[in-house]
Amino acid sequence: MFKGSIVAIITPMTEKGKICRNSLKKLVQYHIKNHTTAIVSVGTTGESATLNQEEHNYTILSTLEFADGKIPIIAGTGANSTYEAITLTKKLENSGIRGCLSVVPYYNKPTQNGLYQHFKSISENTNIPQILYNVPSRTGCDMLPETVIKLSKLNNIIGIKEATGDLTRIHQIKQYVKKNFLIISGDDTTALDFMQLGGDGVISVTANIAAQEMSQMCLLALQNDFINARIINKKLMPIHQALFLESNPIPIKWAAFKLGMINNDTLRLPLTTLSYTTQKILQKALIKSKMIS
Repeated sequence: MFKGSIVAIITPMTEKGKICRNSLKKLVQYHIKNHTTAIVSVGTTGESATLNQEEHNYTILSTLEFADGKIPIIAGTGANSTYEAITLTKKLENSGIRGCLSVVPYYNKPTQNGLYQHFKSISENTNIPQILYNVPSRTGCDMLPETVIKLSKLNNIIGIKEATGDLTRIHQIKQYVKKNFLIISGDDTTALDFMQLGGDGVISVTANIAAQEMSQMCLLALQNDFINARIINKKLMPIHQALFLESNPIPIKWAAFKLGMINNDTLRLPLTTLSYTTQKILQKALIKSKMIS
């Protein structure tokens, strides 16, 4: 179910910073049309850190409503407090959410045992399948392969989004986990290499604006047609790189606005609009990738 191109969807907002349902509906329909395999709602790209719990739940349930059973929804329910992560997850039980993405607790910098106990507690207190999310560049804490392997033995922990960019992690994890344990890239730039080494797909930022291309690239990769997959990846590489010149989701929101996919590029402070210098670089990347003329 969670293989191929999975989008880490942006959370569109009005000029006043409220959740924009019209733009969100448009984005969900875009991903259904272009064969994205699943949507992650309110992950890092969805500005989870600046939404309150009510907005968090509202955005996820709105995404689920607009999907109308046509595409599975994964809810971002991670937090740096174990209690909060459990609370966010439990609110979605019996909602139709197909899985939860749970980030390594940020700022606290727990030990490996602390990480294990955190995710074990979520697993024991909720019934929604859990995907671990390791992104040390954002959390300040790296969940090591040994901890992932230990957690993989728990019943409803079904995979990991590995966003270290370290391709050796795939083999380190894959050889010791059950066969159906998902290992998903969290880095668009290295996602194709990740899949060639045995990864199951990517939770993608680029897919927000290039859903069809990312879907086709991942489909080819899963069919072991890496020659044609690399042709698509080469075309997208300027975008992969430009989308991380400033903190995600600043560039992807600007690009989606530029392409007419959302009504504006409003972000929540402390995130601010893409700088003029980076706008020019990203615009050139969009032209080079033939997204705009």
